Amino acid sequence: MPAKRPAPLPRRDRKPLTVSGFQQLIRDIYFRKDRRRGVDGTYRWLVEETGELARAVRKSDNANMHEEFADVFAWLASLASLEGIDLEAAAGKYLAGCPKCHSVPCACEEKPGRAPSQRSRRKNQRLR
Repeated sequence: MPAKRPAPLPRRDRKPLTVSGFQQLIRDIYFRKDRRRGVDGTYRWLVEETGELARAVRKSDNANMHEEFADVFAWLASLASLEGIDLEAAAGKYLAGCPKCHSVPCACEEKPGRAPSQRSRRKNQRLR
């Protein structure tokens, strides 16, 4: 029988959670299951949760968005752990600002066609 974890501390008594700390927490909770599921299965869960987040965003459902952002972040952390990627180190790519122009805020010119087309948006609305 696994050791029982202590109840979470009230928010005001918690230390700030780092990206590495979050990734380790998710690894501690789920890594055995993630390893059995494998990279492909874990990636599929990440995609599923990303779809749920997209639906919450389209509906402007703030309570659900809160839950879905947490779920997407957790599945991303699981996938990164399976692949041996330290998310905090990976995020360091942005420490100097935009990786292309090195500015904060980004000064890169928007490229036409990068955002979903009007046709794609209409199709997505029909799927809701």
